[in-house]
Amino acid sequence: MISKLSHSLRSAAPALTRAVHSGTRPASTAASKLKMDQPLTAEEVYAREEKYGAHNYRPLPVALEKGKGLYLWDVEGNRYYDFLSAYSAVNQGHCHPKIIAALNAQASKLTLTSRAFYNDILGAYEEYITTLFGYDKVLPMNTGVEGGETACKLARKWAYTVKGVPKNQAKIIFANGNFWGRTMAAISSSTDPSSYEGFGPFMPGFGLIPYNDIPALEKALQDPNVAAFMVEPIQGEAGVVVPDAGYLTTVRQLCTQNNVLFIADEVQTGLARTGRRLAVDHEEVRPDIVILGKALSGGVYPVSAVLCDDEVMLTIKPGEHGSTYGGNPLACGVAMAALEVLEEEKLAENAEKMGQLLRSELSKLPKEIVPIVRGKGLLNAIVIKETKDYDAWRVCIRLRDNGLLAKPTHGDIIRLAPPLIIKDHEVRECADIIQRTIMSF
Repeated sequence: MISKLSHSLRSAAPALTRAVHSGTRPASTAASKLKMDQPLTAEEVYAREEKYGAHNYRPLPVALEKGKGLYLWDVEGNRYYDFLSAYSAVNQGHCHPKIIAALNAQASKLTLTSRAFYNDILGAYEEYITTLFGYDKVLPMNTGVEGGETACKLARKWAYTVKGVPKNQAKIIFANGNFWGRTMAAISSSTDPSSYEGFGPFMPGFGLIPYNDIPALEKALQDPNVAAFMVEPIQGEAGVVVPDAGYLTTVRQLCTQNNVLFIADEVQTGLARTGRRLAVDHEEVRPDIVILGKALSGGVYPVSAVLCDDEVMLTIKPGEHGSTYGGNPLACGVAMAALEVLEEEKLAENAEKMGQLLRSELSKLPKEIVPIVRGKGLLNAIVIKETKDYDAWRVCIRLRDNGLLAKPTHGDIIRLAPPLIIKDHEVRECADIIQRTIMSF
């Protein structure tokens, strides 16, 4: 077979050479360029991804090519309200001009040095973010799951060097229904079979308890080898599950009493999404470690961060953790602009007001079809009572047809999380679209 291939290539070589020397272009190349110059239809976009990409996602069938503020446009020019916000990564709205300007300015100057050298913007970013959130130090990474991995490493290192847990015996407790990514560590803490099934063996030293269950946490923290409890203030991927009032306050108290680190996974809930700068701010508690991501760049670049004080952060020494891209100049410039937009435009305050309005409007839906409306700020969800005629997926398809993009999570739940720049009249219009869509079945 190899010799046949070699012969075929040798035979083709003269023809290729003649084509290049004569200045002519092979017909197939010309046809390919002509095809590339023509805009693709939605069906062609779907088919190309299906053919060349891994089949690890099931996107809603819409082929997008442009975003601005609240809106997305598909390849056929149709405009949609975005009610997913890239899982809360574009809190500031699509292509926010200040963030794009910061991206362009830094991209034209210096993008990457690695951490082998100092650069002139990392320190400015570190000072800005630690001052804003009130922590001694930040460890910059790229993705939310890298932030989670970093928090776990910090917790284990602190357990061994400060708390005195015996070597390799440190434990981290998670809540059932958690989601913080799809690395081996993240799926090792998962209770979702679609995340972990077929990927074992799993990371040791992780324990699970029910979410929003104080007695279970109290019992788990009695183990002296527990280093940390890592929890989402509101569980996003699980369907916007909001814990009881006072839950986070008691989590803080129990962690303090048992000398256990409280890790708040604020990748989706943080950065003004729930109506506060951080979701833990609703109960005025201060975690030992905070993980940020998603909207830390306003959706234009992968940026994440782990915040904590010196007692925890300085347990990791040079060479023990890092990332080539973590803290790169481009990320730092983008992140500072993204944070400034949240503060200058008072997006937490707007999320609080618009979230109350949205839930008020959605609560008017018939309880026999939508029995539950829940959320905080602009992180919300409705639970659809499935029948043979409709379910959450089919509702989302029809929402798309009516000009609004949302995505189901866990079968019967639709998450509703628009960019935080949304205004009163837009909330009312979108609520009307949702109501008309649901009532159309």
